[in-house]
Amino acid sequence: MTMQPDGGAIVARTLTDLEVTHLFTLCGGHISPILTGCKSQGIKVIDVRHEANAVFAADATSRITGTPGVAAVTAGPGVSNTITAIKNAQLAQSPLVLFGGASATVLRGRGSLQDIDQLKLISPHVKYATSVAKVRDIEPQIRKAFRIAREGVPGPVFVELPIDLLYPEATVKEWYGIKGGDQAAGSLGKKAIQMYLSFHAQQMFREPGIPQFASQIAETVTDTVSDLAHIGKESLQNQHYAHKTAEWLAASQRPVMVLGSQTTLDHKYIDSLVHSIETLGIPVYLSGMARGLLGKDHPLQLRHKRKNALREADLVILAGVPCDFRLDYGNHISYRARLVSANLSREDLYKNRTPNIAVISNPTCFLECLAAAFLPGCNETSQSRWLKKLQDRDAERNLEIAEQAKAKTEHINPVDLLTRLNKLLPDDSVIVADGGDFVGTAAYTLQPRAPLKWLDPGVFGTLGVGGGFALGAALHNPGSEVWLIYGDGSSAFSIAEFDTCVRHGIGLIAIVGNDACWNQIARDQVDILKDDVGTVLRHTDYHTVAEGFGGVGLLLDDPDKIEQTLKQAQQLARQGKPVLINAILSRSDFRKGSISV
Repeated sequence: MTMQPDGGAIVARTLTDLEVTHLFTLCGGHISPILTGCKSQGIKVIDVRHEANAVFAADATSRITGTPGVAAVTAGPGVSNTITAIKNAQLAQSPLVLFGGASATVLRGRGSLQDIDQLKLISPHVKYATSVAKVRDIEPQIRKAFRIAREGVPGPVFVELPIDLLYPEATVKEWYGIKGGDQAAGSLGKKAIQMYLSFHAQQMFREPGIPQFASQIAETVTDTVSDLAHIGKESLQNQHYAHKTAEWLAASQRPVMVLGSQTTLDHKYIDSLVHSIETLGIPVYLSGMARGLLGKDHPLQLRHKRKNALREADLVILAGVPCDFRLDYGNHISYRARLVSANLSREDLYKNRTPNIAVISNPTCFLECLAAAFLPGCNETSQSRWLKKLQDRDAERNLEIAEQAKAKTEHINPVDLLTRLNKLLPDDSVIVADGGDFVGTAAYTLQPRAPLKWLDPGVFGTLGVGGGFALGAALHNPGSEVWLIYGDGSSAFSIAEFDTCVRHGIGLIAIVGNDACWNQIARDQVDILKDDVGTVLRHTDYHTVAEGFGGVGLLLDDPDKIEQTLKQAQQLARQGKPVLINAILSRSDFRKGSISV
């Protein structure tokens, strides 16, 4: 009798069918068949130096490609090491699939190596968590996981795969025979144990029958009908609310839109989203993954003084943006203004502020309907003056930044460094942000050139995303420059991924803004509490650390060599070499007044 493929091969075959091209992992005996199976299927296996970075890389893959990224980690500590990265993906509403190895099904709760209740640990942080108990259930569970990760409010899912489902049947039966014999040799109990293990293995490896296929087909049909009904209902809702919003927009004198990451979740709508924004012709602020949506210098995009604009606006449209701390819990928006909000999440839609029009929908689809319903009104001239006012305000702030960049400092002026980098960024460059103060400065000085070319952690503000995000960005943007903007504090979380870059031939460029301090925290702590305890670092030789992992390290401590060093890094990265620039910074008050809690 021909044995069915082992579980690892089934995982790999299913991922191939789902158009997965990369698997991010840190190896472990519990998951080895997944890795070998993926390799044999042509899926690139990228082995990292910490499990969290495997998940961060999968997260970046999801955001950049629109297909859920996939990570596989071993049992116990392998799974627990992913929790922060999984939580970050959940709060960023990023769809990804995490496979976790587990103890053999017959050894659960018996003290086997790395055996913990992983579902209990991870369930609060994912949309769906399941443990597969039979080989025939592997494929349908993976397909279900992918569907759940994408539908509604996207997010991470977890699929636990016990070790005895993944290895070849003959190997597992041999294990079972040894275990059973050792436990009850020479006794009547031996026969009972062997009978139980034989029955258990038979059930575990039994091929799917007609009832299971019928059940899977029925579930697929039901899901499809449900999806079609939801799409129809959402379309009617969007049209209704779009016509009312269009009336308000035509009468508005000072409208503003704010777009968040939800607007870029479905990549097939990005071009039509840009068209919708241009049709509406009103000022727009971009945040999260929406940064770069309109390119570098689009006339409708504003980058500074968003709080002022929201307080002055008479109509505010939020597309995938909640009223959380980033909008001062809704207080940035005048209560005299009309507020229209479209969001996939009901919770986010009503967070801290009840909109005048609340649309539970893909915000991009709502904006398309709004653009189709919109006819310019009698206030078109007033809206043009309003846009000009905000553009002038932006230009004034850009001049202030340019003046701050000219300031002479003891070491490198961070505003000068980032301003010069902005001028050198190619049109296809990708920016990854991982840090506090230095990254905050970068957010106001660096301009992503295109959609899906900016990656930051999102609302959770997680430090340590950099190494994983940069790996994912580089692998899915071959030939493009990937710039990882590190704070010196945050760099320590993932600098070991330079080793991964070297082993896999990934040429990216990291800039460590090295001011020997957790400056974002120190600023308020010293001012309020008059003590810098816990915030002081060293001007560590991060460039030497990168060299130790096989990368190229460049020390930048001379302002006159900024451009030369940046161009040198670009040239080295084009040769497939990962480069780290250790930029010795002077302290800056560029972000004085920004929040850190």
